[in-house]
Amino acid sequence: MTTRFFFAIFLMLLVITGTNILFPPDPPDAASSVSDSLVVAREVEELSSRLDTVQVVALIEALQEALGISSLEPTSVSPAEVPTMPEIATSPSEEDEEPETVEAEALPEERRIVVSGPLYRFEFSNYGARLHAAEMSQFEALNQDGLLDLIPPGAEGYLGQKLVVGSDTLDLSRVPFAVEPEGGLSLETGAAASRLRFTYQHPTSSFRFETEYEFSPDEYTIRVRGRASGLDRPLLLTDLGDGLAFTEADSAMEAREMGYVHNHVREGIQETVLRKVEPTIVEGPLLWGALRNKFFLLAMLASESNEAATEESYLGGLLVEEGRLPGRFRVTASQVVGAEGEFAYRLFLGPQDYGLLGSLGWDMQDINPYGWKWIRPIMKPFVSLITTILIYVHTRWNLAYGWVLILIGVGMRVLLLPLTHKSMKAQVKNMAVQPLLKEIQTKYKDNPEKLQKEMKKLHTEHGFNPFAGCLPMLLPMPMLFAFFFVFQSTIELRGATFLWLPDLSTKDPLYLLPVFLGASMFLLQYVSYKSMDTPNPQMKMMMYMMPPFMIFIFANLASGLNLYYATSNIVMIPQQMWIANERKRVKGRTPLGRSPPGPSG
Repeated sequence: MTTRFFFAIFLMLLVITGTNILFPPDPPDAASSVSDSLVVAREVEELSSRLDTVQVVALIEALQEALGISSLEPTSVSPAEVPTMPEIATSPSEEDEEPETVEAEALPEERRIVVSGPLYRFEFSNYGARLHAAEMSQFEALNQDGLLDLIPPGAEGYLGQKLVVGSDTLDLSRVPFAVEPEGGLSLETGAAASRLRFTYQHPTSSFRFETEYEFSPDEYTIRVRGRASGLDRPLLLTDLGDGLAFTEADSAMEAREMGYVHNHVREGIQETVLRKVEPTIVEGPLLWGALRNKFFLLAMLASESNEAATEESYLGGLLVEEGRLPGRFRVTASQVVGAEGEFAYRLFLGPQDYGLLGSLGWDMQDINPYGWKWIRPIMKPFVSLITTILIYVHTRWNLAYGWVLILIGVGMRVLLLPLTHKSMKAQVKNMAVQPLLKEIQTKYKDNPEKLQKEMKKLHTEHGFNPFAGCLPMLLPMPMLFAFFFVFQSTIELRGATFLWLPDLSTKDPLYLLPVFLGASMFLLQYVSYKSMDTPNPQMKMMMYMMPPFMIFIFANLASGLNLYYATSNIVMIPQQMWIANERKRVKGRTPLGRSPPGPSG
């Protein structure tokens, strides 16, 4: 009994603390050396203001020689080939100084180009071809009225680009682009893909830069192609922005999931949450890099498709800096432009839909990694199974997700009923041989070798197994952990209401479910405690301490998780009552008609 008791305590503590200590994000590996391309870009920007031209060129040459970079050799580009960017004024809405070389009246007026469709509404600026709004047409913001916008308020615009050639950095994020079509795009369901092209032509040189976005009305994926003419294989830097906007009712919960994720070609998926973000360089090659919040993401994927991706087209790395918005971080992705001046990549701006992300390839569906690396292969099939069942039952039977969770809770216990019944019978059998066990322990307490031999004999003759009743407690645990991950980011559960619950993916605002969960746990333990042969002080203490502790832990977890766990406990109560009755029935009896030993053993 003591062994089983402590093993049961271990299991309960594992359930309670598992969701907090078992699933921390993997700490990013310390970079042993900086990314080739990003080092060049960042070192140039930081030091060019303090060093003269000769020193900068010397620095670049030294870095490139040490890193073995030949494509960005500064000596391969003459001053005539690298245009000097004019001081171009920003859009009229931004507070920057008046340009000295170009009069404000000569600048085109800033315009917003709108791309609207059944899934999204994007607003681009002709200045820098930057994205200023990314509204999700099928999702409402839960912290304010209106559609959900992925771009946070006050942001200067995302997807601005720079080119680095040798010691020169050409900032295109604020220059005026020509737009085609000027009136934007209006997408219709089922129609063919449409393109939006931004073009910048340098006024005094042959430098020309084009970016073309291809939008499909039925996809969140955007295919991007472009060309930089007049330069020798520059490095392209794309500003992914300062994180995504807060859009959920529970901002504290959402902040815990905010961060960036990347998929390294060799090292796999790594995530960094907002509270642990520090300025750093993430070395490539990368298959993709992404900003995410609890349910949505902005991702940049190498090349136009997985099949077309080559080693050269992979992302060179990510530059993570202090954000332009308070408490934010800024992420910039690098990519080497091809020999013909061409580049291509994909953007994904939309929900973390498991099926949609899976269709992108490169394990995009794992944008929210499942805890430590060693547990991900175990949890992945459970998460996939639960997600599939949830969506299938909800769609097939037109049931609210709350009822689906109740059905799964009941179904899980029914599915395990034969095994549970067998294990409970083993518990009763173990209880029947307790007098014999005590007799052996008392008689051979000073002879460990003989005690072990007699214990083995007891197991052989009567099937005694102290762990026989623990398996039913252990098997549902992977499902419980998997539900934790499902509610962490499954978009279908966002805003799903049930009875008094406004959102199954967030905590119960009235805390009724956590209290109900604690009460069900107390009842389970009470039934088991009352069926014991002799009073057990430790079990009595846990019976009164564990339910309040569970209420405290689960109070801030998703209400859907509380609903599933409470349902599972309620279904378990009749089984626990059955074994309690069986225990009472065998009290005072021992196997083979033997009587309990006397005081002398």
